[in-house]
Amino acid sequence: MNSPRPRNALRRAALTLACAVALPWSATAHAQAYPAKPIRMIVPLAAGSAVDVAARLLAAKMSQNMGQTVVVENVVGAAGIIGASQLAKAAPDGYTIGGFNDSILTMVPNLNPNTPFNPMTDFVHVSRVAIIEFSIAVAANSPWKSAADLVAAAKAAPGRYTYASGGNGSPQHMGGALFAAHTGIDIKHVPYRGASQAAQDVAGGQVDMTIQGIATVAALAKGGKLKLIGVMADQRHPEYPDTPTLKEAGIQGFEYSTWFGVTLPKGTPKDITDRLNAEVVKALADPEMRRRFAEVGLRPDGGSPQAMSNIVRDQLARYGKAIKDNGIKGD
Repeated sequence: MNSPRPRNALRRAALTLACAVALPWSATAHAQAYPAKPIRMIVPLAAGSAVDVAARLLAAKMSQNMGQTVVVENVVGAAGIIGASQLAKAAPDGYTIGGFNDSILTMVPNLNPNTPFNPMTDFVHVSRVAIIEFSIAVAANSPWKSAADLVAAAKAAPGRYTYASGGNGSPQHMGGALFAAHTGIDIKHVPYRGASQAAQDVAGGQVDMTIQGIATVAALAKGGKLKLIGVMADQRHPEYPDTPTLKEAGIQGFEYSTWFGVTLPKGTPKDITDRLNAEVVKALADPEMRRRFAEVGLRPDGGSPQAMSNIVRDQLARYGKAIKDNGIKGD
C-alpha cells in the first residue's frame, strides 16, 4: 500500500509557493487601494480659526481628487495639545491625519515644558500648506485708526489695555507678546478657548484688540464688526488695500505670520506619506483653490516632507530663543 506522505508533501509545497506569490501581490494591492475609506483630519483648533478655514478648503479639494471624503474634526483644548496628542497616539495607517499650525509644533512646546509630545519624533510631517497672514484687529467703534494709535495709547497708559488670543501658546498670544516686546508697550493678555471666540469679544468691546490671522477675522471685518488697523506683512493685503502695514505706520522691523501644515503619526509608511504629500501639492496647484486661499489671507505654500521637517526644527529653535530673550511665559 502506497504511503500518502509524498502526495501530502506535494500539496504543502504547492500551498507554500502559492502563499509566497500571493503575499507580495496582496501588499501591492493594499498600497494601491489607499485610501479605501474616509480620512479623519484632526484640527486641534476651534472652528472658524484661520487653520480651520485652510483645513476645510484643503479637505474639500483632497476629497474631490482622491475619491474619499476627508472629514475635518475640531478637537480643541490646551492650545492644541489635546488634538495633537490624539494624533500622536493614532494608528499610523494614513486614516488619521493632522491639520496643525506652527504654534502647536513650535510655540507650545517652548512655552509648556510638560507638552506630552515631541514635534520632531512623534510625528511624520507631510507638507506645509499655507502661510497665514496676520493683522491687528480692533472693534469697529475703536478710536484707534492705525497701529501707531494703539502703541501711543498703550505707552500713555501702561497695563490698561488688553489683547485677546486663542489660548496660552497660541499664535495670537505669541504675536501679541512679541509685538509688545518690540514696541515697548505693556498690554495684558486675555486667553480664550479659540481664536474665533477671542475675535468675537474684541468685536463686542470686552477686549481692546487682538493680533489674528486675517482668515479668522475676515467675516467680522467685512461685516463691519471689526476693523483692521495694521497688516503684519511687508505689503498691504489685496482684500484690505486701505489697511497700512506696520512699517507704513512707523513701526519698523516687525513682521509676523504663521503657517498651517499636514502631519501624521510616527510610523506612517513612506508610501502613504508620499501619496498624501502629492495630494496636498496637487490641491494647492488648483487655480480656484489658490484664489480662495488668497481671499481669506492665506498664501499657498506646499513642499516636501523633508522641507516641512526642516522648518519645524528651525522654528523650534528660533521661537525658543525669542521666548527666552523676551521673557514670554505661558499664563
